[in-house]
Amino acid sequence: MASEFNKTVSTRYHMYNSLFLNLPYTGIYRTGTLLPLLQQACESGFEKGKDPLTIIKKFFADFTPQASREEQFNMLFNFIQYVERQVVLFDSIEDAAFDEINDLNGKGTLSALMLRAESEGVEDALRKKLEDFSVRVVLTAHPTQFYPGSVLAIINDLELAIRENRLEDINLLLRQLGKTAFINKEKPTPFDEAASLSWFLENVFYPVIPTIVHKVMTGLNVKLEEWSNFDLIKIGFWPGGDRDGNPFVTHETTIKVAQHLQETLLKCYHRDLRWLKRRLTFKGVDHIIARAEGKVYPIAYGNGYGEIYHHPDELLNDLFEAREVLINDHRGLFLDLLDAFILKVKIFGFYFASMDIRQDSRKHAQAWEACLARLQSKNKKLKNFDKLSEREKIDTILSLNFKPASLKFDDDFVTELVQSFSVIGQIQEQNGVEGCHRYVISNCQSALDVIRVYQLAKLILGKDEELPLDIVPLFETIEDLANCEVVMKTLYGIPEYREHLQRRGKKQTIMLGFSDGTKDGGYMRANWSIFKAKENLTRIAREEGFVAVFFDGRGGPPARGGGNTHDFYASLGDTIEDKEIQITIQGQTISSNFGKPVSCRYNLEQLLSAGIENSIFQTLDPLQEKEKALLDALAEEGHQAYRELKQHPKFVPYLEKITPLVYFGDSNIGSRPVKRNSGSLKFEDLRAIPFVSSWAQMKQNIPGFYGVGTAIRELKSQGKLRELKILFKESLFFRTLLSNSMMSLTKSYYPATAYLAKDKDFGEYWKKMYNEYKLSREMILEVSGLTELMENTPVNRDSVKLRERIVLPLITIQQYALQNLRDLEDRDKPFDKQLRKLVMRCMFGIINAARNSA
Repeated sequence: MASEFNKTVSTRYHMYNSLFLNLPYTGIYRTGTLLPLLQQACESGFEKGKDPLTIIKKFFADFTPQASREEQFNMLFNFIQYVERQVVLFDSIEDAAFDEINDLNGKGTLSALMLRAESEGVEDALRKKLEDFSVRVVLTAHPTQFYPGSVLAIINDLELAIRENRLEDINLLLRQLGKTAFINKEKPTPFDEAASLSWFLENVFYPVIPTIVHKVMTGLNVKLEEWSNFDLIKIGFWPGGDRDGNPFVTHETTIKVAQHLQETLLKCYHRDLRWLKRRLTFKGVDHIIARAEGKVYPIAYGNGYGEIYHHPDELLNDLFEAREVLINDHRGLFLDLLDAFILKVKIFGFYFASMDIRQDSRKHAQAWEACLARLQSKNKKLKNFDKLSEREKIDTILSLNFKPASLKFDDDFVTELVQSFSVIGQIQEQNGVEGCHRYVISNCQSALDVIRVYQLAKLILGKDEELPLDIVPLFETIEDLANCEVVMKTLYGIPEYREHLQRRGKKQTIMLGFSDGTKDGGYMRANWSIFKAKENLTRIAREEGFVAVFFDGRGGPPARGGGNTHDFYASLGDTIEDKEIQITIQGQTISSNFGKPVSCRYNLEQLLSAGIENSIFQTLDPLQEKEKALLDALAEEGHQAYRELKQHPKFVPYLEKITPLVYFGDSNIGSRPVKRNSGSLKFEDLRAIPFVSSWAQMKQNIPGFYGVGTAIRELKSQGKLRELKILFKESLFFRTLLSNSMMSLTKSYYPATAYLAKDKDFGEYWKKMYNEYKLSREMILEVSGLTELMENTPVNRDSVKLRERIVLPLITIQQYALQNLRDLEDRDKPFDKQLRKLVMRCMFGIINAARNSA
């Protein structure tokens, strides 16, 4: 496969790269000629131990000795523009070769799954598993996508041109890229983010998901009228609903996004119905399809004229009427086309994607304080509310019956929070209950946090008995993960909440945060803590007669729960509930893994098969107590090492003064602030995305490996190296952990920041991180038995290496700018603005090249 990668991707890249000399820039030939020389200067310079400042200065002295300071800056910006577009070209070539370098019928695909089920005689078990199994991918608005919509559209066209070897079109599209801005002039609004992600819904998920479901039905010999699990693959949606730390998301935004989702979907329906009209021209059928088109049009285009469907069942009734006529009177001609459309309506309803509402638990506490303050005059018992025990507070809140919307609040935020609950009901009425039926509580630390949301929802939505809303606690920090068992036990013991779960299908969705868990406790501790939490939460739920559904808050890189998701889910045994797989996907992960129909289908199939394989084939042996003890010890040693780094007095100053963290707020890539609160930088307020991204920019990737080397060395010193080697060989979970950490190490490049070893303030701190990098690399290779990092995944390894080489000039330029900014010489002070701009502009290319760096 590695040679296939070199043939289909690397060779094509170097061939098409020459077309960049046609980019419509002044002096493009000079830029294109000098850039390879800069790349060579960077590579040889870092090998000789030179710092970025010296490398760039020497480059100018050698190749442009007469250039003024202004001309030097212009040249650096030209290099950045050039490399940005090289990254786009590489992305497009790799996407075009996706089905050549990935086996679309191999491991983890539905074809392989069903073939194996047939050969092992477990088709009935597979059919039964698929009756209620589900994968939910939730698109989030987190700011990790640096390409504006115009560039994404060009990338899509470029990938198709490369796939079909249309050289002239490739040349034209590259020239178009040369004229198209890669950065947003202004921050996008939450609605802008939603509209941007809707492109993927309309152009990728809309055709792909029904194709996968149809493939399953065909493989299992199940007819459309017999298939019942239309929730096999669902799409969740956070833009416009995620309020946590984003003051720009209001109730008006939420309802506007919900309307946009419905209109986008109905436009897809309208387009399909027009196509059906061209084929279903038969007596008794034609007028039904024409009627359907006429009733969909006003919803799709929002003109408010004409008769409309109020519910998808009304549309389905017409479609099934047409289907019956088609079968009885026309021998089922074009029945497959009609069934394909019916399947889409069954899957997407009138909502397209389910909007989740999310808010921090402390905000709900703030709202209840305001409510209780208003109610105290009529209920004197509420004056001593703060002195009550948690259970007494829960009982008191559940006993209250009032209309929050009727209270006059001094705090505008509380008024807005109350209104945000009200729109849930509006969306459910407009788009259907599936359009908005989950409320995620960030920073959930107690059962009271859940009950606050549950009771507010009941009081505001006016539901006396059945509340069509799933309350989803989110446990993120290491402490919260350790305490979540107690929280859920308390919840299950509350009669009213138990009755609520009974009415919600006996399911309790629980979200677990890989991102903040890793930020809080380090790589090993976070992943193992989440594994143990899932085991405990599964056991408790089963004991109480409920099903725990786990919703994983994952980002792109291993430091945020990313990496190989198929192996991760396939590695979970039957001690962890597996009725559903739910994950967040965001930014680059959306565009790189789900941005094209072929990659979207492949990755969705990987998730499906990963969640099904073990329960059908039972090939995975559960972790034994001895193995768990090993992982416990590793996690604890890794946690101690990471905690020592995190609690070091230089930790936050290093992030603030050395890394590009402070520049993320100027990048205009997302609507949400970099940290939760204003004021001085505090670690606890720092969001996981800029935290991880800052380390990725520095090519240090601390959250993805720090502590792993120390942990393995400690256990090795205890004579447990052989046990670790056996664990790596026999445990897919442990193997996946170390393999994903290998990716973080492979994407690290410490020579770029080696100059910091001599820094008077941060030299020792940098050495501490570098030593752990070297140790982690050495220990992982020893345990795995590999001779180089990612040797067991050569295609990914080769992709990472070539991408890192392409952006090496950007890494060098960014460090050059950061060095200058930290120690501005008099001659550089007039160029402070250009230096800051260099840092930010390099940021885009570095992150885009990594594809899963945040």
